[in-house]
Amino acid sequence: MDGISRRRILAGIAVASAVFAAGAASAQDSLKLAVGQRGNWENAIAELGQKAGIFKKHGLVLDILYTQGSGETQQAVISGSVDIGTGVGTGAVMSAFAKGAPVRALGAQTTGSTDLFWYVRSDSPIKTMKDVEGRTIAYSTNGSSTNLVVLGFQRQFQIQAKPVATGNPSSTFTQVMSGQIDVGWSSPPFGLDALEQNRIRIIAHGSDVPSFRDQTVRLLIANAATLERRRDALTRFMRGYRETLDWMYSDPAAIRTYAEWLGIPEATARRVRDEFYPRDMLNPDRIEGLDAVMTDAVSLKFLSAPLSKEQLGQLFHILK
Repeated sequence: MDGISRRRILAGIAVASAVFAAGAASAQDSLKLAVGQRGNWENAIAELGQKAGIFKKHGLVLDILYTQGSGETQQAVISGSVDIGTGVGTGAVMSAFAKGAPVRALGAQTTGSTDLFWYVRSDSPIKTMKDVEGRTIAYSTNGSSTNLVVLGFQRQFQIQAKPVATGNPSSTFTQVMSGQIDVGWSSPPFGLDALEQNRIRIIAHGSDVPSFRDQTVRLLIANAATLERRRDALTRFMRGYRETLDWMYSDPAAIRTYAEWLGIPEATARRVRDEFYPRDMLNPDRIEGLDAVMTDAVSLKFLSAPLSKEQLGQLFHILK
């Protein structure tokens, strides 16, 4: 082989290597997400971060499936049909873990419950939660944070209401307005227009149950096998998640993107964020009140006994 031919071969190898490296660098890992309650500010993080190109920077493409609530979301994670679930009630996650389900917590989604509210039609005779005695009251799905809050209402106000799983805020609203359910639940932005039009009245907030005010009430979760096999991808997801949160609270473009996605005025989008979702409420690294969560879960029969320190260590994996 002469010198010119050898140089050409080496040059070709170099070009091919460069093309391969570029292709590898540009490749994106795909993660499947189950997200409850499409449109809620807290549940919009994956959607907005993807629209802003933030997760792409971390080498990820998100395939997002919207569910009716955290019970459905958690089941999708446990079955392995999705990689990550968002907004799953902490008590429900602990309950599933205690029963041997392959579920792990990646971080907090929500600490506190100032976003959730319960309402009635404007013409309803119900004025306060005390008046709900013997009447129907909505929650999303079994094991959800709304389920726990409703059970907490019964204990807090010493009432015997009839909890009913009604799905997402839209389906719940239909059932309330048609008279099928006495008390509905919602979370902004859904319901704000009906409030402004005086079609509904708020009778309680999630924060009216004191034990929920400083609890991490919803979690980000993953299947245990997924965490073991794809820890690097999940770590990059959490980094993108934190970066997206910072952007959502610092850049006006986030409000515009959220408003355009939902087809709502920017003023409404800003109200949703500023009035109902303080930044620290959504801090994924803020895990608080687990002892209180477990006490509530035991009293509400989600757990037979509190998880041990060792079990909590197995359940929680805060990826940095």
